[in-house]
Amino acid sequence: MSMELANYQTSERSPLPVVIIGNGPSGICLSYLLSGYTPYVKEGAVHPNPLLQRKLEEFPHVPITQQDLEYLSEGLEGRSSSPAALLFDTLLRPDTDFLGDVESVLSWTLEPERAIPHLVLGRGPPGGAWNAIAGSMITLSRGDWMGLPDLSFQDWMRMKRRNLRNDRSTAGDILNYYQYYVKNKILQNNFVSGAVVNSVVRMNESEEHLPENKSIFQVSGFIKNNSGIKQNFCVYAKNVVLATGTYDSPLKLSIQGEDLPFVSHQISALEEAVKTKKVHQDSDPVLIIGAGLTAADAILLAHHYNIPVIHAFRRRVNDPGLIFNQLPQVMYPEYHKVYQMMKEQSVFQGGPYEGYMSLPEHHAVCFNDNKKCIFRDKCGQHKAFSVSMILILIGSKPNLSFLPNNGKYLSLDTEQPFSSKRNPLEIDPFTYECLQEKGLYAVGPLAGDYFVRFVQGGALAVANSLLKSQRRPP
Repeated sequence: MSMELANYQTSERSPLPVVIIGNGPSGICLSYLLSGYTPYVKEGAVHPNPLLQRKLEEFPHVPITQQDLEYLSEGLEGRSSSPAALLFDTLLRPDTDFLGDVESVLSWTLEPERAIPHLVLGRGPPGGAWNAIAGSMITLSRGDWMGLPDLSFQDWMRMKRRNLRNDRSTAGDILNYYQYYVKNKILQNNFVSGAVVNSVVRMNESEEHLPENKSIFQVSGFIKNNSGIKQNFCVYAKNVVLATGTYDSPLKLSIQGEDLPFVSHQISALEEAVKTKKVHQDSDPVLIIGAGLTAADAILLAHHYNIPVIHAFRRRVNDPGLIFNQLPQVMYPEYHKVYQMMKEQSVFQGGPYEGYMSLPEHHAVCFNDNKKCIFRDKCGQHKAFSVSMILILIGSKPNLSFLPNNGKYLSLDTEQPFSSKRNPLEIDPFTYECLQEKGLYAVGPLAGDYFVRFVQGGALAVANSLLKSQRRPP
């Protein structure tokens, strides 16, 4: 058993106040807010939004984590549908959508008396899904939007003598920044890596243990150490926060041969194959399936190393729903380069993009042991291609198998399976508490916040709720 988790082994009689499942940006930000770091409005700071500025002036000495988030966020507009996300983002980055350079209006004070003991369980090291993203990939968001409170990403980059590329950064820099953040803010004692949660169950306590109508959660699973040995754990918590993101379970084609060893659903497999020279410029092509940004990242990675690529996708090239049509070309030139490749190149030899072949409106039928792939085109004709490896990058879905009925009972439509986009968890927009399960919270993509700059508002909402509940009489 890891020392960190051994220290937190709890009983039904002495549950932890909070357990956070997931150690990506949402979990890290929430841990920061629960560790006693307290946001106040800077003395003399003026927010560019005059209505918000007047509200902030009403209680200048009350922490934002103790104020009425619904009141403060009323009337705010932006790129998120979450009022709490818009509020925290505009406090941290005023005017950022208009390329303004107004500094954060918040100052941070460490007040240990406000800290709430908590535990953050992650499958890997701090950083969540960023551990699985190829380090050389360029982020979709601007680099300064990837930062967490009280340590700007740009300041960290300057400290490391690194430069942003077109205002954006590599996934490797982002991961290193998050891991540095955990150490710099002295949060690491709250984090347990290698912890896989396989059950979260509400347990109704008797009056002998807790006041009437109070209950706790039993969180159980296992930890895998560096030797691959699994050790079971079980902790109890008054509140559980789901911060698992949507990258746990890659979407699959569900066709014959998808489980063969040369088939992967993670872009990191391509980076590893490049490093070990399992694929190179003289290899058979790498087959990349998908028409989203992850597939585009894989194409750019392969193109950088002159590795031939076959790119297959089901949509038409001119489909208006393609993500490439929604990105400004000036800010995302590399993605528009991929889009041009998809449109202009359909043969291997010649043309402006040698070594790349586009297969629009093609459906994979099966993969064979001899690394042959069979496709069906829009006319129903079958085609076979020899490849060196296959990357299926068609998206992912969250894994809530540790909840009863896979979390279906928490969704907006309890008759349908949970889906972060089509049937998300039903939460209170100002506390992020699940409406169907008191004491259970959800942040990040599970709550509809997909960008790092906005997931932090969910952490603020949860911290606000938990800190206020700490002050209420039992």
